[in-house]
Amino acid sequence: MVNGKKYKVGMYGGSFNPLHLGHLECIIKAAGLCEELYIVIAYRENETDVPVRVKIRWIYQLTKHIGNVKLICLKDRALEKKDYTEELWGEDCKEVKARIGKPIDVVFCGSDYDKDSFWNKCYEEADFVVFPRNEYNSTDIRNDVFGHWDWMPQVVRSYFTKKVLLIGGESAGKSTLTVNLANYFNTVYLEEVGRDLSELSGTDVYMLSEDFTRILVEHKAKEMRLIEKSNKVFFEDTDCLVTHFFLDFLEDEGAQKNGKLADAIAELNSYDLILFLEPDVEWVQDGDRSEIIAADRKKYSDMLKEYYLKHGFNFKVISGDYNERFDRAVELVRELIA
Repeated sequence: MVNGKKYKVGMYGGSFNPLHLGHLECIIKAAGLCEELYIVIAYRENETDVPVRVKIRWIYQLTKHIGNVKLICLKDRALEKKDYTEELWGEDCKEVKARIGKPIDVVFCGSDYDKDSFWNKCYEEADFVVFPRNEYNSTDIRNDVFGHWDWMPQVVRSYFTKKVLLIGGESAGKSTLTVNLANYFNTVYLEEVGRDLSELSGTDVYMLSEDFTRILVEHKAKEMRLIEKSNKVFFEDTDCLVTHFFLDFLEDEGAQKNGKLADAIAELNSYDLILFLEPDVEWVQDGDRSEIIAADRKKYSDMLKEYYLKHGFNFKVISGDYNERFDRAVELVRELIA
């Protein structure tokens, strides 16, 4: 017994591909039995594996409050699990022991491993403790992420969240549809950041160049924060290319610099689904919408489409009345997360 803990140095390892509540329970219980707990994160650099930096972030965020957990990354020497031979076991064991640099008193595992596993055979000088893992396993999650959504901690879910962007010209019903979809799918959404900022001078006609810079930066920052709270899908009302469109339309004096910023953010952006709303619903003058755009809505809507096509973004076009738009959007989102 060391400082009230049964063991001085313990180890718990896995690929965490992805990390689930079974892993988390093992980590919590193992940390409660050790003065120091080393978590070994195995990883492969291929498309089947979650990037190792993402795994590190998950485990750090879930354990930083505990205080006695340390992380070690171990690159897998086999491309597939079936190729992981006992010879490779031994090489990895030597590396882990060298990285920890002190005697390992106990090795922890979930009940998906037994006494004949790598973790027991290669660390036979240490105690071997197996925790029940209930039904959780990473393979089932990989085969059906959304069907096993509740198996993952919130910090892990955001990695798998699908992003849906809604775009279109003024008064196409984007904002209302965004909120309706978020409520229907029980998740969060990002409202159009530019609406309030465009009225700091009473009208968008007198916007300052720095207002556009602020819109671009704040919108992206809010997106990154909100997606961490999402539930399977995240809805976003407009993005940087809509702002770029209005930079040009309003002939902003800083259009060139802000346009470069908008293009740079567009390079960072990715979406699983983009819904483009056609301007075939009634025009509503809400706030300071442009009467110039109102006079030729199809022309400016088509111009906005070109901004997205130019940047390599494909989209699904939605038209019809408000109920038809909602039904079609729900259908497409369901297909996305099926």
